[in-house]
Amino acid sequence: MTDGTLPEPDRIDGAPHPRETATLYGQSAAEGAFLEACGTGRLHHGWLLTGPPGVGKATLAWRIARFLLASPPNAGDGLFGAPPPPATLDIAPDHPVARHMRAGAEPGLFVLRRGPNEKGDRLSADIRVDEVRRLRNFLHLSAADGGRRVVIVDAADELNPSAANALLKLLEEPPAAVTLLLVCHRPSGLLPTIRSRCRELRLATLAPDDLARALAGAGIASDDPGALATLSGGSVGAAIRLANLDGLDTYRAIVQLFAGLPRLDRTSALRLADMAGARGAEARFDLILTLMDMFLARLARAGISGVVGPEAAPGEAGVFARLAPDHGAARAWAELQQTVGARARQGRAVNLDPAALLLDMIFKIDQTAGQLAPR
Repeated sequence: MTDGTLPEPDRIDGAPHPRETATLYGQSAAEGAFLEACGTGRLHHGWLLTGPPGVGKATLAWRIARFLLASPPNAGDGLFGAPPPPATLDIAPDHPVARHMRAGAEPGLFVLRRGPNEKGDRLSADIRVDEVRRLRNFLHLSAADGGRRVVIVDAADELNPSAANALLKLLEEPPAAVTLLLVCHRPSGLLPTIRSRCRELRLATLAPDDLARALAGAGIASDDPGALATLSGGSVGAAIRLANLDGLDTYRAIVQLFAGLPRLDRTSALRLADMAGARGAEARFDLILTLMDMFLARLARAGISGVVGPEAAPGEAGVFARLAPDHGAARAWAELQQTVGARARQGRAVNLDPAALLLDMIFKIDQTAGQLAPR
């Protein structure tokens, strides 16, 4: 947990925190698998919630935590037989547990996430073992209550080696009535012993309709939800970032810039570079790099498959068909994507001027288009 003065590491800018998100869209299969386990008495002590970033893993973790803490354990058949199994994870918003969780004051819940660094002036780069020790204290002190306790780890990918080993000990010898929910973007990076002691719930990318509903629920409007779904890869988090930074307009500008290759519109290129190099525009520069990489990847795939799929910008299909008419051109664009991507990462690492770095990428793309143009 943070001390209240630092930003929450598990919050996406411009979106409600997962504890404030009442509805989860497009993940009925994962919710159903958890409910089935509860209804059949097979509630595992450790759950690994996996899938790409931004598809609702943290929201599902908070929904499960709310459900478990608000639902008393099944005490048996009782006088009138066993109650029906739960059909939903929904908990009334005025339930005391729901109110406490929204206020960050639920005594049965511990959120393990990145805390302050040693100076206390910013967030640590990873989850350190000190945070896991605080979790152990929580479990020890709350054990006297005798009720359910839930731990959300967000994200397990951020555990440093010492913290991961400390958490593993809890998974190996789980305290009574404790459920651990591990949000994980890349399970292959976890300790195999952690993975083996958890049951996995895999969340899928969202279909365009589900993504549109999720964005509406978060108060995000878009003039082209189909394009937003295409560029975000079905990730609500990525879609919110694109919407907040005018990502659709930026991608349209990139497609328009390269529509005339190999005759590059240098004025438009300079305009895009100035946008990336403006003071305080680090987030926008990162987004432009991501969208440039995405343009090249989509261009190469279109040349190989001959299919563009849903257009992410007007005229995109025509640009791809002209620039990547065959497999040879597609391979050249794929190789260029790897080259300029590596150059961009190196340039960012040594703090090269963003505008100069972006112009270098644009000129490399223009050069490749000229080499592939019919003679």
